[in-house]
Amino acid sequence: MKKGFRTVCVILAACALFSSGAFAQSKTTVTIWNYWETPKHQETLARVCKDFNDSQGKIEVVTKYIPFADFKKQLSIGAAASELPDIVIIDNPDHASYSGMGIFADITDKMASWPDLKQYFDGPLNSCKLNGRLYGLPFGSNCLSLFYNEDMLKAANCQPPKTWDDLKSVALKTTKGKVHGFGISSVQNEEGTFGFLCWLWGTGNSSFKINDANGIKALSLVRDLVKSGAMPKEVINWTQGDTMNQFISGNLAMMVNGPWQVPTMREQAPNLKWNVVQLPIGKKAASDLGGENFGVVKGDKVDESLAFLKFVASPAEMKTYINDFGYIASRKDVAATQFTNDAVMKVFSAQMASAQPRGPHPRWPEISDALSLAMNESLTGIATPEAAAAKAQKTIDSIVGTK
Repeated sequence: MKKGFRTVCVILAACALFSSGAFAQSKTTVTIWNYWETPKHQETLARVCKDFNDSQGKIEVVTKYIPFADFKKQLSIGAAASELPDIVIIDNPDHASYSGMGIFADITDKMASWPDLKQYFDGPLNSCKLNGRLYGLPFGSNCLSLFYNEDMLKAANCQPPKTWDDLKSVALKTTKGKVHGFGISSVQNEEGTFGFLCWLWGTGNSSFKINDANGIKALSLVRDLVKSGAMPKEVINWTQGDTMNQFISGNLAMMVNGPWQVPTMREQAPNLKWNVVQLPIGKKAASDLGGENFGVVKGDKVDESLAFLKFVASPAEMKTYINDFGYIASRKDVAATQFTNDAVMKVFSAQMASAQPRGPHPRWPEISDALSLAMNESLTGIATPEAAAAKAQKTIDSIVGTK
């Protein structure tokens, strides 16, 4: 009798432990590093992770904030110490660098049969690739388009420019007194490169070819705009934010900028009449791709990481967060319906079809420096477009080799 009683007690205790979760299968933890400092971004990312965690019982996704200034350093230290996260949210031009270092996993074969891959715009998806292999997925994107002051163009009897020749003509006609017809961020760094590549790519060239007739034509475009007086030489000191401030202050008739400026412009200049069109075309339509990617870290949790990525990349889930991040969806099917009631943002969404990633190349920062310097020297007259192109090409060839 006593033995039977003890057996019953043991069984009851085991049942209690099981129901409390003590014997329940533990979840696999997947850690994401990110550098977003705004509370809204952090809140939305946490909510997206909770959506995934609540959708299944095998994987628990957690996030860790690393300040942007320390982010790349922590990745390098983590790689050396084998203390890396499982997923990294990273600026898209940096993706190739860490893929080349062997930090990110090659997920090409694992994702080959995923049908949703075909829905991504080429530019964002290519920013996740190196040598044709896939190392992550786009998180969200943005690009550049042309802003214009409606009243200034109307007063000059001009329509928004559609070609490079139109751009030079309209910029000159709208230049009056202290007002310049055109402006773009041309600082000597990645921000300046971001503003120049749309012209280089518009000739049909890649990021790695500038010393030919096409590259010289792109450099001549920015040189001619300054030389005619249509664009101020001071653009070499203007960030994208500075350029926006010049535009909303009435000092520019047109500017190249991105959708991240739209909320600020609507708030700070509610009475300004402005609009947006796609960038003027040279030989082909082109724009610069900005935004972040998910990089999948090489290790023993690649499959779990991909389960999360496929969940957040689903149209149903993406629609719940993409606007909160100020992104254009990297998926064509989501982007097509993202801004049904916002004509300005619809322009940026359409521009995504011609947006290209910077590089990609593991040593992109060095290539970028050479390109922004060429632009800077051309528009200030320090060097001719021909000389600036030759100098930049020599640097680029020393990095990527000649073909």
